[in-house]
Amino acid sequence: MTGANGGLGRAISAALRQEGCSLVVTGRRAEQVEAVARDVSGRAVVADLAVRSDLYRLLEEAGEVDIVVVNAALPASGDVAEWDQADIDKAFEVNLGSAIAMTRALLPQFRARGSGHFVFVSSLSGKVASRGGALYSATKYGLRGFAAGLRCDLYGSGIGCSLVNPGFVRDAGMFVDAGGKTPLNLGTVTSKRCAAAVVKVIRQNRAELDVAPLYLRLATTLGALTPGLSAPVQARLDPGLSDTLVRGQRTKR
Repeated sequence: MTGANGGLGRAISAALRQEGCSLVVTGRRAEQVEAVARDVSGRAVVADLAVRSDLYRLLEEAGEVDIVVVNAALPASGDVAEWDQADIDKAFEVNLGSAIAMTRALLPQFRARGSGHFVFVSSLSGKVASRGGALYSATKYGLRGFAAGLRCDLYGSGIGCSLVNPGFVRDAGMFVDAGGKTPLNLGTVTSKRCAAAVVKVIRQNRAELDVAPLYLRLATTLGALTPGLSAPVQARLDPGLSDTLVRGQRTKR
């Protein structure tokens, strides 16, 4: 379980523990990761997924695993021109590159057993982009495409592959940490609901599951079908939302 030190990671870890899973949890911040490990009677491995050698060390220490939940991500919000290239590379490594590298490293053991499950926690931003979110959406669109292609490659192998797309999470994660408020009260979900979605996609081997109120899911579908309308509609709904998120997330790059 990557990204376990955040609120969403904690909720997913707790839900998996309730399902009887023995957990290896990881994140950059030792104190928080170790606290999660204690809460779920699991094992903590401190690792920074922006550093590829840390990722390989994590996999070596984790040993044989049955389910991989890829949840780690950086916000990657703001105007592209304001970013240093090194920070862009870091965001892509954490949000997308590490997921691909981890999958590649674990596939041989999964294929040897003919079982296992990959779960990638993405975002509705991987289906519809927003102002100030070009880099973040790029990583999440990429993660969605990777998961979809991987599922095709694994068809009939006994190995599952699923994508979970949370919307605005009100009690954990990047949105609430940045002090965001949804435009026109579009609605939020809880971290527990997102965690339940992770359990559901594993149990049912679902390809993809959006976690958001119905009207936000419908709006996302419409936005994906009509990308030309996305920018003017978002600007009209709440012109200040993206600025609030960028300010709140700037220190988390």
